[in-house]
Amino acid sequence: MTERDMVGSTARSIGRRLALALLGGTMLAGMPAPLLAQGQDDQPGDFAPATLQQQNVIRSIAVIGAQRLEPQTILSYIRLRVGDPYTQAAADQALKDLYATELFTNATVRNDSGNVVIEVAENPVVNRIILEGNQRLKSDKILPEIKLAARQIFTRSKVRADTARIIELYKRQGRFAATVEPKTVQLSQNRVDIVYEITEGPKSKVRQINIIGNEKFSDGELRGEMVTKQARFTRFFSSNTSYDPDRLAFDQQKLRQFYLTEGYADFRVVSAVAELTPDKRDFIITYVVEEGERYEFGDVAVDSQLRDFDSAGMTSQLPMNNGDFYNAKLVEDTVEQLTELAGTFGYAFADVQPQFSRNKEDLTMDVTFLLREAPRVYVERTDVNGNTLTQDKVVRREFRLAEGDAFNSLNVKRSSNRIKSLGYFQENFEIEQKEGSAPDRIVLEANIEEQPTGELQLSAGFSSIESFILSGSIRQRNFRGRGQTIGVGVNYSRFSRSFNLSFTEPYVFDRNISAGIDVYRRDFDNFGFSNANRRNSYEQATTGFSARIGVPLTEFISAVGSYTLNFDDISLGSRFFSDRDGDGVSTCDPVVAGRFLCDVIGKRTTSLLGLTVSYDSLNSRLRPTRGESLSVTTEFAGLGGSVKYLRLRTRGAKYWPVLGNFIFSVSAEGGAIKGLENRDGAGIDDVRLNDRFFLGEPQFRGFDIRGVGPRVLRQPIINDGNGNPQVVTDRERVADDALGGTAYYFGRAELEIPLGSGAQELGLRPSIFLDVGALFNVTSPVLQQSPFPTGIQDQARNANGELLFIDPNDANMTTTDPTDGMGNANAPVLFQVAQPFQEVFLGDSASPRVSVGIGVNWNSPFGPFRVDFAHVLRRQPGDDIKKFTFNVGTQF
Repeated sequence: MTERDMVGSTARSIGRRLALALLGGTMLAGMPAPLLAQGQDDQPGDFAPATLQQQNVIRSIAVIGAQRLEPQTILSYIRLRVGDPYTQAAADQALKDLYATELFTNATVRNDSGNVVIEVAENPVVNRIILEGNQRLKSDKILPEIKLAARQIFTRSKVRADTARIIELYKRQGRFAATVEPKTVQLSQNRVDIVYEITEGPKSKVRQINIIGNEKFSDGELRGEMVTKQARFTRFFSSNTSYDPDRLAFDQQKLRQFYLTEGYADFRVVSAVAELTPDKRDFIITYVVEEGERYEFGDVAVDSQLRDFDSAGMTSQLPMNNGDFYNAKLVEDTVEQLTELAGTFGYAFADVQPQFSRNKEDLTMDVTFLLREAPRVYVERTDVNGNTLTQDKVVRREFRLAEGDAFNSLNVKRSSNRIKSLGYFQENFEIEQKEGSAPDRIVLEANIEEQPTGELQLSAGFSSIESFILSGSIRQRNFRGRGQTIGVGVNYSRFSRSFNLSFTEPYVFDRNISAGIDVYRRDFDNFGFSNANRRNSYEQATTGFSARIGVPLTEFISAVGSYTLNFDDISLGSRFFSDRDGDGVSTCDPVVAGRFLCDVIGKRTTSLLGLTVSYDSLNSRLRPTRGESLSVTTEFAGLGGSVKYLRLRTRGAKYWPVLGNFIFSVSAEGGAIKGLENRDGAGIDDVRLNDRFFLGEPQFRGFDIRGVGPRVLRQPIINDGNGNPQVVTDRERVADDALGGTAYYFGRAELEIPLGSGAQELGLRPSIFLDVGALFNVTSPVLQQSPFPTGIQDQARNANGELLFIDPNDANMTTTDPTDGMGNANAPVLFQVAQPFQEVFLGDSASPRVSVGIGVNWNSPFGPFRVDFAHVLRRQPGDDIKKFTFNVGTQF
């Protein structure tokens, strides 16, 4: 084509376009845009591009392969629409959008002449989650951390995230070598089981803790301040020897607190690095520290903006003085004490700010405690949340503050302690304080978590006191959510059997008056020792009931009155009876039993009135750590019945934390009983044996049961081989009968030692103790003796102690005349004595007995367990010692 032809063609084309434009907007609007673009000239190939463009326009979109999802739902995930041009970039973006939903394992997009087909394969549905290989971490600990659950859509990203979470759980347990391999098991209907195969590996311990830069304190002192401990054989039960990154950060804070307490205000931890050993079993931790200089307190003062507080007076009461070494812990405690003091005056939101001024030249720290101005606060309301069984009133009646009362922090703390002492809720319960509707209003919230209060116990155990023990009881301490206590118990052992039914209402008719009743039956076998064997000395069966009613006198003082009616039946074994007077009637034989046992037999009724006045400020009745208690009980038996006496008892205890988490306690008790009956007779005490006090195991550790106090030892007399008598004093071969006493005292000092979290989870609570006490004051009994060598036989006596002889006129009758009418001697009435013996009376002394030792309480899976090892430092003749004792399955 020549240049002229090209010009002509162009001119014709332009002419045609102008002509078309002149035809009007209707025709132009009706022509497709591609056709307009293609009609540029008259050449035969001008319409080929138009056909290609029409193929790139999306005419329809179809979805195939969907099973659970609707096609319209799938189309909503992509940006392709009918009428839009189809490009490869748009198709790629559609695939990215589909895969981003994590709902599909496969997806394709193809174009068939404008008909777009999207083919998808949906991800399977999770049928179940299976854990394999987890032994140290139970499934109930792992499954809550797994976000993927049954009936959810399976995605690889979720499985990876869950795998990482499981590994992180094991790292927190100190198992850094743990691995988790997820696998899928294909099922029908596009379902899968997800199996996490876990290899737990060994627990990573802390092999060594290195400290660099410390000059003022040794490595051992600083390691003692840390929670993390080096793995050693002696720390077998401790969980703090495993590596934990969170604990590593906490230890850095502990180091800083220690140095700040010692006055090193510029102390800092430069670095803390934990290195895994090549075998991936242990960690080596290295701290680099800068101690800095030691500071002293400079000027210390209180600047109070509260009108009820005198700044000068409060400054004089501060625990730190100018020149003392700086102690950050003392500053924190002072802030807490000032805040609590302000709270007692009604300033609930008092702001106490310590302001520091550091003087690096003379190494002093000036501290000013600023009490900012705050309004007095009143209780707007009290809320109780979280109780599903317990009624609101059970919690509210323990509040020491009512709506509208002036706020008092001491009363808030007392309310918290009273609610905790109920034993219905979590141990760490505290009343929360929240701002009310106005600046001078406060809301007190009791956010409680109810704990099980029903107790069903079926146990069998062994006690060094009572051999085998069987017991069963049902007890509900929060009956019907009203705070009532009801219980039934049965116990059986070799020497005791009992049944009791009890009910207690702490608030009668919603008034601050308590009432309760107990109905019981107790069978008790008293025993002594002979040839190292227990032998029953008397049997006591008691049936009765006790009713009580209590009223508070003040916040901490209460009075409880009681009435008890007992029916006692005391008997001796047949071996204690003989027909010594030959009248065919067996009576209690004082030679065999002793007059102190013959005195107790019979049936009696005891009608007992009691009054107890007690003071109690313990922070918990279940396991106190702070506070004191004191009680005085007076009992009078004689309002009817056949037993008359007056008994007085007093008890006291005090607890307080020392040396951090150690709990130190001291307790003391004592009692005396006065018989109101004039029981004439040699060696007969006005108080019967079964009404006296006894002291020994388990109360007095280091001594056997009833091992302290007055007793009669029946010592055998044997032939020494030369025809001479020899008294046996070996306690293993001596019969031991404890007589009890009419007065006693007992005291104890005990230090409970805190253990690591691992031992605490096991319920272990070791302690060291010192026990002091004595039992005394009883009428000396008439001692029996069978002489040697005629001890094989002895002459019988009547009830008045007169010797009996055979009547010469009738051999079946007896007489007290030693001769007949002719002056001839009558034959004595003889009876067999098993063994010649002599009795000695020992132990009636108020001199203190002292023992020291160690003990461990363990709340074991099969019941409470207590073991004690005691050494007696001071004893009296006749006392029966016992170094090692334990009890399983009984309360102590």
